[in-house]
Amino acid sequence: MGLFARAIEEAGIPTTSITSALDITRLVKPPRSVFVNFPLGHQTGKPFEPELQKSILRDALGALYTIKEAGTILELPYRWADDDSWEREVTVDTIAETDDMA
Repeated sequence: MGLFARAIEEAGIPTTSITSALDITRLVKPPRSVFVNFPLGHQTGKPFEPELQKSILRDALGALYTIKEAGTILELPYRWADDDSWEREVTVDTIAETDDMA
């Protein structure tokens, strides 16, 4: 998406990307991004939590005004869970899926 964002920005339209893949976003360097440490595919929050989703979207849109330097990634303070155990579970599931494909 970062490549699309750069092309859109070149046309004069500001963009903000919402990402949960920090390493990839750093490599692609979109014009401006916000990072949420959530599982892939859930950048705007958990299902059926509209207030959280609205907050993330407000922060992402606000980044259009607050991020002044191209390539900046603003890390948002939202947490998927009280602890980070979900990250280990996602990693284990991903490894298992990769092994199943081999």
